[in-house]
Amino acid sequence: MNELSTLARFGDVRAQFPGMITGEGKPWHYLDTAATAQKPRVVIDAMARALGEDYATVHRGVYARSAEMTLAYEGARRRVAEFIGGSEDEIVFTRGATEAINLVAATWGMENIGPGDRILLSVLEHHSNIVPWQMLAERTGAQIDICPLTSDGCIDLDAAEAMLTERHKLVALAHVSNVLGSVLDAKRAADLAHGVGAKLLLDGCQAAPRLKVDVAAIGCDFYVFSAHKLYGPTGIGALWARSEILAAMPPYQGGGSMIDRVTFEKTTYAPPPQRFEAGTPAIAEAIALHAAVDFIEAIGLDNVHAHERALVAKLREELGAMNDITLFGPADSAGIVSFALGQGSGTVHPHDLGTILDEADVAIRAGHHCAQPLMDHLGVPATARASFGIYSDESDIVALLEGIARTRRIFA
Repeated sequence: MNELSTLARFGDVRAQFPGMITGEGKPWHYLDTAATAQKPRVVIDAMARALGEDYATVHRGVYARSAEMTLAYEGARRRVAEFIGGSEDEIVFTRGATEAINLVAATWGMENIGPGDRILLSVLEHHSNIVPWQMLAERTGAQIDICPLTSDGCIDLDAAEAMLTERHKLVALAHVSNVLGSVLDAKRAADLAHGVGAKLLLDGCQAAPRLKVDVAAIGCDFYVFSAHKLYGPTGIGALWARSEILAAMPPYQGGGSMIDRVTFEKTTYAPPPQRFEAGTPAIAEAIALHAAVDFIEAIGLDNVHAHERALVAKLREELGAMNDITLFGPADSAGIVSFALGQGSGTVHPHDLGTILDEADVAIRAGHHCAQPLMDHLGVPATARASFGIYSDESDIVALLEGIARTRRIFA
């Protein structure tokens, strides 16, 4: 079977995403899945039910619907844990990966990182995996080291091995780059971190939608991802951490749900994960995330990855044949192709390319992709980024290439 048709046996996948049609009823060539994924009908329906006929608060009501909604909410936690190979008491629901990283920095980080300690990041990190650690370092007197990249845009773990010392307390890396699509050897990264007594946090935003994740097999200590990149809703994500680490972490925020007993003299806190979920949670969003996980696993992450890998190979082949295109990242990037059009004074700014493509119903990302240090490393202010999803097909590549040709004519 042609790799580009590996999803065919699941029916018309694209038709299950109502957002893939323009207001005029034409196909929308959406190539910005790395920013946020479109939502399948089953996720939309699950959220609508949760907000409608099934709606009630959780954890507090003694009436039947509240109890049922509590079961559904905690069932979502259990499903997310299964999805990444963890236990349900190790999953903390957050607003997204950004909040999850900030939670770790503000709790575990403040308790375990001090003056003279070091944190290792890489050149390709998203701002959300840079800024919280900078804020922590400013508060604690810790230092941040930056691991370089290989020539094809992967995190250089040989360099990391040479850089790591017993002063390093944390290594925080992207499992898959949101700009280059390069895939980290996560197991080796965990081994290297643990070899000097450091913990490993993985930003799994781009990995969770397309790669099988098994936190136990990887051996990491923290794993974060956002639902909206996994065909789920915005406003919810997950932090996984080893149970013994969570148990030793202080609360992140105070208020309802995270307490055991409150008096004016002293408050005691609930055990993890409830300790880290102050206030009324994102109930409908959690249930919709459950539906998204069910949806993607029914298709199979191996099938998703094979489908996207074939599309990446096709697009890179087409772009690589053009002498005015610069490609970034490795040839086997996961679902993402970043590139620049033109050279020198003839370079077309990605924003101009994106605007012209939009006129032809082609949506790409244009900008620094929340990775300005990586742009500095690449020597460009921005890149154009085409990122695929399970609804993508060859027609999207054809439309993109036609749009690039039109842009080239306009700027000739």
